[in-house]
Amino acid sequence: MCRTSGSIRPMGCMRTAGAIPAPGVLMFAMTSRKAVWLLGALASAAVSAADGLQEPWKNFTEDLQQVGARMEARLPERLRDDPQVQQEAGTLILQAMAREVLEALGADESHPVFLPSLGAVINIFQPNADTVYLNANVDDHGSYRLRGQSGSVRVIKMAQFRALADEVAFEEGPSSFQALSYNDFNDLSIDDQGRFDVLLSRKRPQGYSGDWWELHPGTGFLMIRQMSSDWANERDWRVAIERLDTGVQRDRPSAAELEARLSRLSRRIGDVALSLVTHVEDMRKAGYLNRLRIMHTPGSLEGQFYYEGAYEINASEALVVEAKVPEDCVYWSAILTNDIYQTIDWMNNQSSLNDAQAHVDADGVVRFVLSLDDPGVHNWLDPAGHASGAFQGRWTGCSSTLIPKVTKVALADLDDFLPADTVRVTAAEREAAIRERRMHFQMRPLW
Repeated sequence: MCRTSGSIRPMGCMRTAGAIPAPGVLMFAMTSRKAVWLLGALASAAVSAADGLQEPWKNFTEDLQQVGARMEARLPERLRDDPQVQQEAGTLILQAMAREVLEALGADESHPVFLPSLGAVINIFQPNADTVYLNANVDDHGSYRLRGQSGSVRVIKMAQFRALADEVAFEEGPSSFQALSYNDFNDLSIDDQGRFDVLLSRKRPQGYSGDWWELHPGTGFLMIRQMSSDWANERDWRVAIERLDTGVQRDRPSAAELEARLSRLSRRIGDVALSLVTHVEDMRKAGYLNRLRIMHTPGSLEGQFYYEGAYEINASEALVVEAKVPEDCVYWSAILTNDIYQTIDWMNNQSSLNDAQAHVDADGVVRFVLSLDDPGVHNWLDPAGHASGAFQGRWTGCSSTLIPKVTKVALADLDDFLPADTVRVTAAEREAAIRERRMHFQMRPLW
């Protein structure tokens, strides 16, 4: 006989109301127009199929179903009926979920740890291909100690942000993702074994003469950015954090605390996933299609100048993006995003280039070529099949900050447009470069 109560049924039994959907039903859901609802639907099915789950968990899964509806309503009209974009939007929800679940499980202002916040897998908020991002929640009245091993990356800075309670916005206001303060690890004292040790608190402890950073009022979390140009040879810093004004051991979390973490999770997943999905469309509507502008980004890195614009090409076209490289510059780069502002896969494609990877021509100009097919030039930016999206660049610590020129050319005429000393690559050389790129990226501390 088939068991009809609970969640366990022998193979071959008819599916009863509330049971987990069969594979065929899931496949239909995945290929339907409302694919972005899949995450919430699966979670809801799992809840209704099991006995004795707590009310907070049931509420969480029910609230989670609304994330798909919010996403579908937020997608630009141009993209809303595209099944490819629908699935990518569903993936964006999953990535936001991964980030927020990590925080719900591991973030603790009394016993903090730096957790991965965005990157190649958690591809939200349009991460920079060269940056490792780590977050730790803190109490702005607490006293903390950061210590570890120094590295050799170009830039390592820590931002102090207020806690976010809504979607990230580009405008000033409660949702604005703007840093309250920045701290530069390169300003710290390093001992003869490469170690550092710095206190972070509202006030410097009386009589303390070591490295100290002020913890600004309103700070809810810290974000470390480590930017590397030479992935093969530059070493990332290793950073640990602990709180000094609480007990060294961590007590068992209370039921109320665990419930509170779960209760705010579904809303945060939606806020994170939806934050910037219209940004590329907004640039198109503002007239920045195949044109670039200064970018005022939420959470922008101190000392970094951003520019960006939407792009659109077909298989017979290419965009040439060119700029005179500043005489002095700590770091510069260019990346591509898709239409919902996720950075295009840079581990498996050359969708980004930086000052150590790109070739600068003899006239001091860097020229990037954006095309759907590989044109056989070193500075090709690969959109990985995305005929439209965004182009973004960074000048960091540079003596000048130019907005590059963008020219659309016929792919057949590209060789006539580029200078004679343009570096070319064969298909075999491109494949070898991608394999090296992938290996060196994976060697960085991504988790």
